[in-house]
Amino acid sequence: MRIIISGGGTGGHIYPAIAIANELKAIDPGADILFVGAEGKMEMEKVPRAGYRIEGLPVVGIKRELTLDNLAFPLKLGRSLWRARQLVRRFRPDVAVGVGGYASGPTLLAASMAGVPVLIQEQNSYAGLTNKVLARWAKRICVAYPGMEAFFPAEKIILTGNPVRKDIQLADTQLETGRQAFGLDPNKPTILIIGGSQGARTINESIEQGLPQFIAAGVQVVWQTGPAFIERARAAVQATGSELIKPYDFIYQMDQAYAVADAVVSRAGALSVSELCIVGRPAILVPFPAASEDHQTKNAMSLVDRNAALLVKDSQARTTLVTEALSLLGNADQRAILTRQIKLLARPDAGRDIAQEIMKLK
Repeated sequence: MRIIISGGGTGGHIYPAIAIANELKAIDPGADILFVGAEGKMEMEKVPRAGYRIEGLPVVGIKRELTLDNLAFPLKLGRSLWRARQLVRRFRPDVAVGVGGYASGPTLLAASMAGVPVLIQEQNSYAGLTNKVLARWAKRICVAYPGMEAFFPAEKIILTGNPVRKDIQLADTQLETGRQAFGLDPNKPTILIIGGSQGARTINESIEQGLPQFIAAGVQVVWQTGPAFIERARAAVQATGSELIKPYDFIYQMDQAYAVADAVVSRAGALSVSELCIVGRPAILVPFPAASEDHQTKNAMSLVDRNAALLVKDSQARTTLVTEALSLLGNADQRAILTRQIKLLARPDAGRDIAQEIMKLK
């Protein structure tokens, strides 16, 4: 079977796509899978690292504010559609899968024009623009949240959850390996800070100014800052003279990072929420307020309303986040309740279920 998987731009699109590809390979080891991404975006590095080949399109997104960059959008979209049609003609896929992001638009449109069946995977509780446009051509639309009939035809929707990589699902087996990898003391509590693959400025600045509080409390911090903040974080940590704070620009071994965490501070992207449900870690979510239609807050509230996570608003994070984090670490009963409740929302078979739907479309 020959399958195109297209999309990307963020880890929230890329890693579910890789998880789907892995499940397809588990079902059909001979499956030929081609990823299509956007030139210059992180999928062009992350996908080959996962063992899959990828082709890039020159597509870009439309910026919400009026900029000169928007003038280039129609030209790059046209070039991307032409390139996507070439790829479809050469690769001859049996099915095309879109996971959201710039590249999935021209790729799935080209596939549909060639008569290739299309499946869309929507990660968020509020559908992205690309997927909403593509829905008319899709045979199946796999979603992670109920109520998505507001965006898609009900007869096409299948509630699967978001696919999470197998290594994340096995995170609890990596505790000792993770402690060694991050250089952690097993007798001290550990908090994991993740702001998405590019980092989150508000979270980073909140943690930076709260370093003395973490150190005074004897708390170890595994801190994924994103590439833009890492040098500033390293300088701040060096100034403290403490070895309790472990800053990283990007953490590839997320299974180990989740394994060592007694609690997690995170944005509320769909992938992060799904992973937290799988690993069952008590979490404080800080939704990114500029996300389209404030969908990260909607993602977060799907947990908060079930007593499965705590929420700190982005606007309040600099004054309350570190205090809330230390309070959670100090309250074993609250952590136990959050762990129990968040595990109830896990969908560990999402990747397999989506892969099976893809196989049905051949």
